[in-house]
Amino acid sequence: MYNLRVVTDLDECRELWRRAIPHEFVSDLWEVRAAFHEQFGRPVCFVVAEDAEGLCAMLPLSWIEESQCYGYFPGETWQGKTWLEQNRIFARDADVLQFLLRRCPSRYHVRYLLPCDSLICDESDVDEIGYLFLPPHYDYDIENYFQEFSRKSAKRIKREVAAIEDRGVRYRLDDPSDFEHMVRLNVDRFGEYSYFHDARFTEGFRSLMHVLEERGWLRMTSILIEGELAVVDMGCMYEGVYTLLGGGTHRGYPGVAKLINLYHMRRACEERMARVDFLCGDFAWKTLFHLTPRPLYVLSDAPVESVRHDALPVRSEAHAG
Repeated sequence: MYNLRVVTDLDECRELWRRAIPHEFVSDLWEVRAAFHEQFGRPVCFVVAEDAEGLCAMLPLSWIEESQCYGYFPGETWQGKTWLEQNRIFARDADVLQFLLRRCPSRYHVRYLLPCDSLICDESDVDEIGYLFLPPHYDYDIENYFQEFSRKSAKRIKREVAAIEDRGVRYRLDDPSDFEHMVRLNVDRFGEYSYFHDARFTEGFRSLMHVLEERGWLRMTSILIEGELAVVDMGCMYEGVYTLLGGGTHRGYPGVAKLINLYHMRRACEERMARVDFLCGDFAWKTLFHLTPRPLYVLSDAPVESVRHDALPVRSEAHAG
């Protein structure tokens, strides 16, 4: 028999999180989640099951008022949709997970879930597809990667990138002041459809940058063409994984996304990284570039109309073409 608790005290939630969630991905870290919680201020609700052996399941939730349902903590949203990926539900087995879900205090829509033994998933539960580049698969050699393309496609991509480089390309690395340029480029291109149009998200992302910088994990990559800033990407290195978190591109430089994405991939090979995570987002270049798909899943009992949105959140247009 399980004992159910609903925890709303943030300090206790933090301790439960640190007990239950492994630190495999950067999004597993409480400090990363807290960067957004401090800005959005969603009421927390950790639904916990315990038995004689202790903690056996935890569903970390935040109340999203505009959607009238719970989302995964910390409930950082754009048009009601959360952003952080690789979310986890801690549950000893499927039975205790069902116990928690049946007793959730209200509707829930929990996105971007990693598959686990207690979460039995099928295609109908797929939320979105994430995309990975795996340097070990190519023996850390970018030319081996190009063998997956037809000869014509590989030559075309290299020719397009070379044409941009011929205009005078300079890379600027790890300058935190480029954060402001990234936000400006993103908003200039997408306006109200940019995540950064919401000041809460911008400031949460800024706090995330500071967390990463303090730990030596931050990677800012900027490209200047003929002296003008053309693209900025913000990413991080954590446990051998290079994650591209966000970015902005100047609309006056078509094709620069190919340049910076290939730069990330070459760098990953040179530094022998385990993988590069380009996150979710239905951008055509990710399939055209033969990235490895990874489905993430959703659990929901919320009405479809409360969680369906026509506009796609702009994760990083630096990776959009």
